[in-house]
Amino acid sequence: MDVLVVGAGVVGLAIGRSLALRGHAVVVAETEGAFGTGVSSRSSEVIHAGMYYPTGSLRARHCVDGARRLYNLCESHGVPHRACGKLIVAADEAEADKIAAIRAQGEANGVRGLELLDGAAARRLEPNLACALALHSPRTGIVDSHALMLALLGEIEDQGGALALRSPVEALSRRDGQWQARLGGAEPGAIAFDAVVNAAGFGAPGLAARTEDYPAERVPRLHLARGNYFGCTGKPAFSRLIYPAPRIDGGLGIHLTLDLNGRTRFGPDVEWVEAPDYRVDSGRAEAFYGAIRRYWPALPDGALYPDYAGLRPKLTGPGEPAADFRVEGPAEHGLPGLVHLFGIESPGLTSSLSLAEDVADRLAA
Repeated sequence: MDVLVVGAGVVGLAIGRSLALRGHAVVVAETEGAFGTGVSSRSSEVIHAGMYYPTGSLRARHCVDGARRLYNLCESHGVPHRACGKLIVAADEAEADKIAAIRAQGEANGVRGLELLDGAAARRLEPNLACALALHSPRTGIVDSHALMLALLGEIEDQGGALALRSPVEALSRRDGQWQARLGGAEPGAIAFDAVVNAAGFGAPGLAARTEDYPAERVPRLHLARGNYFGCTGKPAFSRLIYPAPRIDGGLGIHLTLDLNGRTRFGPDVEWVEAPDYRVDSGRAEAFYGAIRRYWPALPDGALYPDYAGLRPKLTGPGEPAADFRVEGPAEHGLPGLVHLFGIESPGLTSSLSLAEDVADRLAA
């Protein structure tokens, strides 16, 4: 089967790899001049364990399964990563119930190794931490996302697949039992495929709307949430990721993450925007200081500096509960050989290998 995967982010590349390993001829089409330049290039690179999401949701299922698959792939392919662990902290007793609920949710989702710690036990792990209670997730980790995507692309190419850069897919139509993909770019034209997977991130709803006979009511509205990150000067004060008790604002709170070089960064916050914009407003630092000092009171004045921003393609807007991933295959929309993926944001990187198997199974059904 000849398959077109639209979008060369981590999810699109994972899907391309899964299909190529199953013996399909795969082309991954990417609008930009390199892979992974969209959502995948501006994440926190965290391997999530899966304790935040409702049991039975696609997020919960694919995050837990995806984390296991991701650690295995990193080990077998030499992708830099580290299971550094994470502490989710309650700043005071009023937040303690939230932490206990997250533990219960994680255990219901099949997350292993979660442990509730009182403030003293948490400080024995992280002496600079201030909290009343913490949930320790030892299997949360970090990964080099670029190296991961390079490994996925390598396997696609090893199986005879190809990456087509600067190849925007402008429309899809069904002709003679195949999908006709109209391509733009320097060499526009139409190419026929047996199946198409739309993993275009921000562009996924737009391509769905330009898919002939795809039900208009199934095309979701896209909400853009910018997440700003601030770096931190000085020697790292923590060896694990630190997350506050989450709030209902579209994110998990301003948390402390680490990269594989040990560099500390904070974020993301949630800033709803109408159009892509990756500038970080230095004035947002004041809110960052206040949030961070709830769990790190000793954060020095002047230590934060604007680092980078990422965008998330959300299916729900301000004040609304987070939506689940949407994977729309033939069973949902009735069109053969077609899968659209909508709202694949966090934990999309962690979930990518599991989502890929799901998509491949839907095309095989």
